[in-house]
Amino acid sequence: MTTADQRPIILTGDRPTGQLHLGHFVGSLRSRVGLQDSHHQHILLADAQALTDNADNFEKVRHNILQVALDYLAVGIDPTKTTICVQSHLPALNELTMLYLNFVTVARLERNPTVKAEIQLRGFERDIPAGFLCYPAAQAADITAFKATVVPVGEDQIPMIEQTNEIVRRVNRQVGRELLPECKVLLSNVSRLPGFDGKAKMSKSLGNTIVLNASDKDIKKAVNAMYTDPNHLRIEDPGQVEGNIVFTYLDAFDPNKEELEELKAHYRRGGLGDGTVKKRLEGILKELIAPIRERRNELEKDPDYILDILKTGTDKCKIITQATLDEIKDGLGMFRF
Repeated sequence: MTTADQRPIILTGDRPTGQLHLGHFVGSLRSRVGLQDSHHQHILLADAQALTDNADNFEKVRHNILQVALDYLAVGIDPTKTTICVQSHLPALNELTMLYLNFVTVARLERNPTVKAEIQLRGFERDIPAGFLCYPAAQAADITAFKATVVPVGEDQIPMIEQTNEIVRRVNRQVGRELLPECKVLLSNVSRLPGFDGKAKMSKSLGNTIVLNASDKDIKKAVNAMYTDPNHLRIEDPGQVEGNIVFTYLDAFDPNKEELEELKAHYRRGGLGDGTVKKRLEGILKELIAPIRERRNELEKDPDYILDILKTGTDKCKIITQATLDEIKDGLGMFRF
């Protein structure tokens, strides 16, 4: 058994722009719960980064810091094992971001595939907030401040990690030693969960999410709205599993994989109705979400408890991140008192 100091360091987090949903659950939350015993895990509530495209709505971001923290605790993230902190209260991250911007060009930031895709998604064109464009440097600051060696991300975020490692190599070359570690990507074993309307991205703004405290009524409504195989017109008709949103969700959430494979085979050969398949999914999601919803409702009654967890975690992370900043300043030969 490894000692605590030998465990790999993980940094992960979320932008607090809305409640978390099932896409977050399969993409990161489930693995975070599993990793908190084997890793030093820090979770960053990235409120400063959220403001890069929500600067006109500070209250939205502020409100959702508590909402996302509630989601963390409700799914089983243990604050005695995982440190939860608030990005905007870690001043060392801002200094590191400014330092790192000297190790990257504007052209390189603009070439980052993740940044390009997000700019297109938001319709910024050339009217890009500078903070948004510079996010790869800010993310590098977040990761390196904790000296994280493992970063759980989706495939679309791999270019961000590559750019972080580029900055790490440049800083290390400047310092003349391996001061900062490079980090490795930890991909989820489930690909991105689509919205229940079949669109590629589950997004609150699109109204196609199932949040982690959804009521049984909301779950039933979402499952009933899911598209299946448009050519599966009668129960006896053979149906297609690939591209069928209901089966996509079953792949992600059904715990009985053997029964699921039998269900798929039955659907493919015909004789299995969409209603039966949806009923199975509805039951699985209700069983998954009910205890999360109940725990969240209990936690919500004591906001001071949540705030205390955030303050304790943030105070701890201030020490960690400031120590890294001081080490980098010393390595670069910067003057400090």
